[in-house]
Amino acid sequence: MTARPLTVGFDLDMTLIDSRPGIHACYLALSERTGTYIDADLAVTRLGPPLTEELAHWFPAGRIEAVAGLYREMYPTFAVAATPALTGAREAIAAVRQSGGRSIVVTAKYEPNARLHLDHLGMEPDAVIGDLWAERKALALREHGAQVYVGDHVGDVRGARAAGALSVAVATGPCDERELRAAGADVVLADLSEFPNWFSDYRQVFSDEEPREADGYPASERA
Repeated sequence: MTARPLTVGFDLDMTLIDSRPGIHACYLALSERTGTYIDADLAVTRLGPPLTEELAHWFPAGRIEAVAGLYREMYPTFAVAATPALTGAREAIAAVRQSGGRSIVVTAKYEPNARLHLDHLGMEPDAVIGDLWAERKALALREHGAQVYVGDHVGDVRGARAAGALSVAVATGPCDERELRAAGADVVLADLSEFPNWFSDYRQVFSDEEPREADGYPASERA
């Protein structure tokens, strides 16, 4: 039998896409719609955690769930077309596919809106799983057998480590290289343009260091 394909997980916001312009526009529209001040400039400097955590800075606890629902409803109109892919994002997903591997997106974003971004930008991972943050991302990473998880936030590092996956961090989001390394990232790249070369080297090491049993699975997993 053939070996199990190498599976790489990717975060979405500030890893694959620069969601700041779209989210900024959506927060301004939400502020106008609700009559509540939101500092959109500040909000987009701390992307990563779930939407409800950001809304808690601007709305009382009793309104957060309703406002979150309104934001998600407005999001496709204001955020999707305004959001570009980050440098190297398409090439990173293509590098995994060309190697015979699988790519999945695991994000804290509301899953239907995450899919709209990927469809709009022509990125086609093998699976998209939304509404998971930090250590809870490990649920999807383990389910899909991801050996690598790529993200821009210390929460992504925690998710990778909780799943027993290699943590590859990109310094394109709110956390700098020092923060990412301090959180336990195994690898830090400047951006995803560095991913294909890194992945090529990693794939060779992965193949060389993981002896396979007759059924194709790594011997280390046959305990």
